Amino acid sequence: MKLTLKIWRQKNQSSKGAFESYQVEADEHMSFLEMLDVLNEQLISEKKSPVAFEHDCREGICGTCNLVIDGRPHGPSQGTTTCQLHMRSFKDGDTIHIEPFRARSFPIIKDLVVDRTAFDRIIQSGGYVSVNTGQAQDGNAIPIEGNTAAKAFDSATCIGCGACVAACPNGSAMLFTSAKVQHLGLLPQGKVEHKSRVQKMVAQMDKEGFGFCSNVGACEAECPKEISIDNIAAMNRGFVGSMFSTEE
Repeated sequence: MKLTLKIWRQKNQSSKGAFESYQVEADEHMSFLEMLDVLNEQLISEKKSPVAFEHDCREGICGTCNLVIDGRPHGPSQGTTTCQLHMRSFKDGDTIHIEPFRARSFPIIKDLVVDRTAFDRIIQSGGYVSVNTGQAQDGNAIPIEGNTAAKAFDSATCIGCGACVAACPNGSAMLFTSAKVQHLGLLPQGKVEHKSRVQKMVAQMDKEGFGFCSNVGACEAECPKEISIDNIAAMNRGFVGSMFSTEE
């Protein structure tokens, strides 16, 4: 299939960016990133600068392939990362617009690559269990009610890609932060520090300049792992409750 790609090119954060048009031929069985590889091989052979884009696992689990495709984070397929998106989702002759995640807290590094270290700092502020639990225990050593375990697992599937931020009109990181707070807070080891954790992580999220929750639900709709916005409500309850308690 022959495609026209309109790709955002920007040398660095301080430079002015713009869309540039490219023609590329792709096979419907290619992944979206493989198609970009083909384009870059073409550009390199023409002695032109290749398009910078981020990727790692190409298996939908690392969260680095942060692209907005035709106005949607990760593209048109529901519950799918960019690396899992295949060209059969498009038609011969299509024009595809590709740009980086747009958010004040995700400054552009180059072209389609953005700096998402703000997420790392949110995790560093409290997204861990610091209690010494000793050697890893057997899976059945601590009885956990099935529904609670399932909720914790669902929250833990967040890959930290930032699609929720890119989809939110306010650039909010509430879905990401709440998923990290909840998946630890629901389990026995994490409950010990839950109150201080939610305070620290929310404070760091605000410090990074993310916006307030817009309540439009776009974060859940565009999340490749379909994380529920129920996490946001739970985090809000936990945050308010922590403010009225002096206990850990």
